[in-house]
Amino acid sequence: MEKTKYKDLVNKHTPKEDVFYNAIIAFLIGGLMGIIAQGLIDFYSYYLSISTKEATVCMLVTLIFLSCLFTSLGFFDKLVNFAKCGLIVPITGFAHATMSAALEYRKEGMITGIGANMLKISGAVIIFGVVSAWTFSVIRAIVGAI
Repeated sequence: MEKTKYKDLVNKHTPKEDVFYNAIIAFLIGGLMGIIAQGLIDFYSYYLSISTKEATVCMLVTLIFLSCLFTSLGFFDKLVNFAKCGLIVPITGFAHATMSAALEYRKEGMITGIGANMLKISGAVIIFGVVSAWTFSVIRAIVGAI
């Protein structure tokens, strides 16, 4: 089969995405995640009588834990298929990527499996985050010195 005919055949049978619908769903779910996060901060600061700064850390740990738990139980992927970027963009997506890789390679052992492959997917996020933070801190230091 010629490449152009094959490409046409693939394009014909590739499902089309509704970008507007996906954007609305991601916006609503992302907003809901923000509401849940703020609710957790309010809960921790009010009922545990801790500062807002410490409550924010508790909220992040809670969201990471729930994301890892739901990934381990096998239904976080179904939530992501519905919510799109509303769940992948926040810290829950990073936790999901790390936990997925850990679960995939757990049969190879603690060191060569989980340890060597856990950050395979999410490692790029860490690298680019560190490099971006360093770059912007250098820019801020230069602008502040002027």
